[in-house]
Amino acid sequence: MYNRDKLFIGGAWTAPESGTTLEVISPHSQQPIGTVALAGAADVDLAVRAARAAFDNGPWPRMQAGERIDAVSRLAGLYKENLGAMAELITAEIGAPISFAKRAQVGIPLMMFSAFGDLAAKYDWQETRPGLYGNDIRINKQPVGVVAAVVPWNMPQFLTICKVVPALLAGCTVVLKPSPESVLDAQFLADLVDQAGLPPGVFNVVPGDRGVGEALVRHPGVDKVSFTGSTAAGRQVAMACAEGLKQVSLELGGKSAAIVLDDADPARVAPAIQSASLANSGQVCNALSRILVPAKRHDEFVDALAAGMAAMSVGDPTDPEVQLGPLVAERQQARVRRYIEEGKREGARLVVGGAEMPDGLDTGWYVRPTLFADATNDMRIAREEIFGPVLTVIPYATEDDAVRIANDSDYGLAGSVFTSERERGFGIANRVRSGTFGVNQGYIMDPAAPFGGVKQSGYGRELGREGLESYLSSQSVSAAVK
Repeated sequence: MYNRDKLFIGGAWTAPESGTTLEVISPHSQQPIGTVALAGAADVDLAVRAARAAFDNGPWPRMQAGERIDAVSRLAGLYKENLGAMAELITAEIGAPISFAKRAQVGIPLMMFSAFGDLAAKYDWQETRPGLYGNDIRINKQPVGVVAAVVPWNMPQFLTICKVVPALLAGCTVVLKPSPESVLDAQFLADLVDQAGLPPGVFNVVPGDRGVGEALVRHPGVDKVSFTGSTAAGRQVAMACAEGLKQVSLELGGKSAAIVLDDADPARVAPAIQSASLANSGQVCNALSRILVPAKRHDEFVDALAAGMAAMSVGDPTDPEVQLGPLVAERQQARVRRYIEEGKREGARLVVGGAEMPDGLDTGWYVRPTLFADATNDMRIAREEIFGPVLTVIPYATEDDAVRIANDSDYGLAGSVFTSERERGFGIANRVRSGTFGVNQGYIMDPAAPFGGVKQSGYGRELGREGLESYLSSQSVSAAVK
């Protein structure tokens, strides 16, 4: 059992003002695995004040960049030493298969430490430009201030590290608000920050529900909000930040399309789509959930996808051989099941899967890997983000038709194209409105490349140089000519 009865605020573990606790339930066994403290509005205020004091009066933003890099490197070393334990926590709390947790949930975040550290070491923190009036202009890159980092439960460490590390390297102080479903890993990260010896108030954690998130976003002591979550919640965050004139970046929902061109090989396409679409039980924002295939080859690609999905191992996420674990919560299981029933009502053909429990499982919030074929892009299963292991195959007539269908979406987070001609794939990428795109693979979130969306998938970028710069502001300094 995991029991955490205190919050990490101001560099110390303190009893919460709210007195509220949460029982953590295993998505696999549906049994309690621990109890954690949740924050309330008073705790949020305490955390923001601690972060504000650390930024306004503390050493962190006044350190040389190299000193901050060294401190974050100490944290990275501790993170590396505890990768296995962190992965096990994530598997326990959200049901991510342990093989996926080790590889993506914590393995890639470790790479982010290194990538951002290298970027910060080479970054030009001060620039001089020739001015039009004969004097030089000095541009100082300064931290934006106190950052509210709000992350969901599906990729908790991945999303936390891609916000927290660049913010810290930039000289900001951070208040992290994790989801109630993924509190354990956030508390463990706070343990590591404590051990790394970062100054008090530089990093704080306030786990809680939507009310806690709202209190944090609206707090006048916050200078920037970095939010990942649903489009509906993102709208509310954007409005709150507009009222307070806060900087904000939003990484929201997706309904990404995989365009399979007529020269693609089903034997190569099917496993690539399966990997890009069903990781983490399909609970990934950039999952390829709309599969666009040429009408003349529709059945070939459907058969290849169906064979691979039917063979997937579903079950106990602690088993290294399991590919698909449970969904995070009972409400999520019910939501995905409703979409499966809706797809059948709308007239899509159910090829594999369905709303029933997978064979051999009596407990857990599981959903079978489900494939619909002969669908149209106006169906709800093709337009709305399901966030589960459900793929929808849509036939198209021509290449132009495929691009039109891919762009006919409220979202624009990711996408992909599959073809035997790489340059043809790049041409398709230029025609699809999305923030990220893959050629012959699902989009891989490379720590060196900016990630984010367009349309209702949000705005702003994380990762890469752009991710670091999102936590910096430019100060222009001019001086009289001698």
